[in-house]
Amino acid sequence: MPGRLVAYLDSIKARDPAPRSRWEILLYPGVWSVFYHKIAHRLFRQRMFFLARAVNHWSRFTTGNDIHPGAVIGRNLFIDHGWSVIGETAVIGDDVTIYQHVTLGGTNPVDGVGGKRHPTLLAGSVIGSGAQVLGPVTVGEGAKVGANAVVTRDVPAGATMVGIPAKPTLVDAAETQRFVPYGTPCGEQFDPASQKLEIMRCEIERLSKRIEELIRERDDARGKLTRVAPDRESA
Repeated sequence: MPGRLVAYLDSIKARDPAPRSRWEILLYPGVWSVFYHKIAHRLFRQRMFFLARAVNHWSRFTTGNDIHPGAVIGRNLFIDHGWSVIGETAVIGDDVTIYQHVTLGGTNPVDGVGGKRHPTLLAGSVIGSGAQVLGPVTVGEGAKVGANAVVTRDVPAGATMVGIPAKPTLVDAAETQRFVPYGTPCGEQFDPASQKLEIMRCEIERLSKRIEELIRERDDARGKLTRVAPDRESA
C-alpha cells in the first residue's frame, strides 16, 4: 500500500479498536466516502459541477454519506459508520472524527445568499452521533460535540459540548488529553441511547463543583469579616 494510504488507515485504527487489519478498514463506507469526495472535489474545482454531483450521488448511494463536492476536507477524516451530511462550504481540518447521523448544515436556506454557510471543524475535533453543527460556526481544535447535541455557536478549543442548544460541560483535564469516542463527556462507558441520562449526570457534576466553589467563596468572605471585626473593636 502507498505510504499516505497506510498512514490514513493507521489513523483510523488508532480511533477504532474493531478492525483486525488495514484491509478490513478498506471496506469501511466512511473511507470510500472520503475517496469519492476527493474525486468530486477535484471536478468541482474545475467547474465540472454536473460530473462532481454525479460522483457525489454515487457516493451517497453506495456509502450512505452525503458530502457536497464543494466541502474542503483535510487529512485523516474518519467517518465512522455513515448517514452523515456535510454541506458545500464546510471546512474540515486534519484528524477529525465524525460518527453516524451527523449534520454539518448551513443556515439561511431561503434567501439564496451564497458565501460561508456551513461549519468549520478544526484539527482533532470529535462530533458524536446524531449531532447537528449548524451555520458558519467554528469548532475549535480538540473540541468534542456530544451525541445528539445541537451546536449553533463557536466552540472553544478543547471544550466538550452537550445538550440542545449545546453548552460546555466540565470534564477532567485528563479527558481533554485523549481521544474520546462519540465526543463523550464524563465516562468511558457510554451508550448513545442513554445520552439524556449522561447529560443529566454531567450537569449534576457541573452544578456540584459550582456549589463547592460558592461555598469556598462564602467561607473566604466570612473569614475576612471575622478578621476585620477584631481590628475595628481594638480601634
